[in-house]
Amino acid sequence: MRFRRAVLAGAVVAASVLLSAAAPTPTPTPDPEPQVDPIRNMEYWLDEYGVKTAWKTTRGEGTTIAVIDTGIGEGVEEMKDAVVGGADFSGIGTPDGRTPIGDSDSDHGSWVGSLAAARGTERGKGMVGVAPKAELLSLSVGFTDDATVPFVDQVAEAMRWAVDHGADVINLSFTTNTLDWDPKWDDAFLYAAENDVVVIVAAGNRQSGTEEVGAPATIPGVLTVGGVDREGRASNSASTQGITIGVSAPSEELLGLSANGDLVIWEGTSGAAPLVAGIAALVRSAHPDLDAANVINRIIKTADPAAGQRTVPSALYGYGTVNAAAAVSRSVPAVAENPMGDLAEWIRLYRRADAPSAPTPTTAPATVAPLPEAEPPTEAGSALLPSADTLRYGTVPLVALSLGSILVVLGVTAAARRIKSARLSRSPSRPIKE
Repeated sequence: MRFRRAVLAGAVVAASVLLSAAAPTPTPTPDPEPQVDPIRNMEYWLDEYGVKTAWKTTRGEGTTIAVIDTGIGEGVEEMKDAVVGGADFSGIGTPDGRTPIGDSDSDHGSWVGSLAAARGTERGKGMVGVAPKAELLSLSVGFTDDATVPFVDQVAEAMRWAVDHGADVINLSFTTNTLDWDPKWDDAFLYAAENDVVVIVAAGNRQSGTEEVGAPATIPGVLTVGGVDREGRASNSASTQGITIGVSAPSEELLGLSANGDLVIWEGTSGAAPLVAGIAALVRSAHPDLDAANVINRIIKTADPAAGQRTVPSALYGYGTVNAAAAVSRSVPAVAENPMGDLAEWIRLYRRADAPSAPTPTTAPATVAPLPEAEPPTEAGSALLPSADTLRYGTVPLVALSLGSILVVLGVTAAARRIKSARLSRSPSRPIKE
């Protein structure tokens, strides 16, 4: 996230003076038309991404967007009626979540909230959000070590609080720069999914050292938002890449209202995400019967191919750049599953090491017949006298074997003598000469 504090008040006045000088003095009418507001002209995404066309159907009535960030300040005129509740989870904010937290980025939550649902001022002037009639919840968390609660716990508790207090959409404009996430987030994000809440997450920015998406943008089921420049191409500084990106939105030359009401120009997917969160609120308002999976599906399936995009989805743009008018009004077939993934299934597959051990089998063991009783031991006798066992297993077999061997030898000897005697008594075959 980067920003440039704009000395916009003087610029707005100067622009107004130039407009007045260029045009002849108008004839007073009972109900004059409002002049073109320079601030509204700077919000190029309202026209170029179909937001004003979507407003012909809805402006987000009846929906609530939870902004889990540094807190939405109370000094913003354009948002004085937008925030309807909040809480602090950092341990250093105020209970209502409206006191900005942090030294260098305390206005971040106010910028995010203004892009999503700023009301503008009277007669079409001042900054206006994508869903100017949606309500906001300000949930303050601390991104630095100043917070007294671990960041993982802050986000998990804020997610649950948002769901329990009626959020239809949750916006998370931050990244942890790591693909993995703490198991505590499993239950928190699954709680949002099971309660039909759309979760919008920023993809991260190369300018801040993020080369690929990190958690929570890697969590299945969330809608991860990449960023594009004014020409609709992937931003070199204010976006990153990754296969979990679902859709892209403007991330350069964005406007934001600081906690004290100052208007700034900034960039980053931190700003692209609330633009999509506002579109999600428009879709939920126009189609209150749709579940979160189908709200996300409408947003990605009605996206326009980005400039130079060759594959859909892609690691730079996801399914393309958002089209608010199409998301609200186009006919899109319903789906039975979230196209961005199933967190419950992921937990089942990849958290096996934390799963409880298998239950003990309840089948009865096989019955084995008892072994025969052992014979009682014999009393010990003299080592010089034979025992029953030595006679049975030693002496008797040895004697039998010896007798058998003797009989065999005698038989062979007798047979040999008989053969020799028979040869000597046989008559010669020819006469013997004397």
